Amino acid sequence: MLKEGKTKVYTEYLTFNTKNRRELVRITERVQEAVRKSGIQEGLCLVSAMHLTASVFIQDDEEGLHQDIWDWLEKLAPFRSDYRHHLTGEDNGDAHLKNLLTHLQVVLPVTEGRLDLGPWQEIFYAEYDGQRPKRVVIKILGI
Repeated sequence: MLKEGKTKVYTEYLTFNTKNRRELVRITERVQEAVRKSGIQEGLCLVSAMHLTASVFIQDDEEGLHQDIWDWLEKLAPFRSDYRHHLTGEDNGDAHLKNLLTHLQVVLPVTEGRLDLGPWQEIFYAEYDGQRPKRVVIKILGI
């Protein structure tokens, strides 16, 4: 189906300041609300963490799976003191590696003014080095 019209762009920022250093925050409704406010009916929605020690991904909202994800990430990129990055005075080398494993951003379809997600798909902001303000950008393009 071909839809024609003038392309619109809408941008919104979310700010997070997590209580814990590592935290998973479900943001599906907040992103859907941005899509609604944009007025865009057909297009794409980019959701991107603006920090290299956090990520945005799509996954099932199930507590056991969340723990499996944390366990997997800790196994592949454990918190430890001997990362070369720590020679700069930082202590978040593992957070940068966890970001590489889970990606910085997602691009989602917008259909008929709504996120076009599968039945179990939810959007999550994953924080790997929190307890300070961080932002996510939502950019929606379409007609």
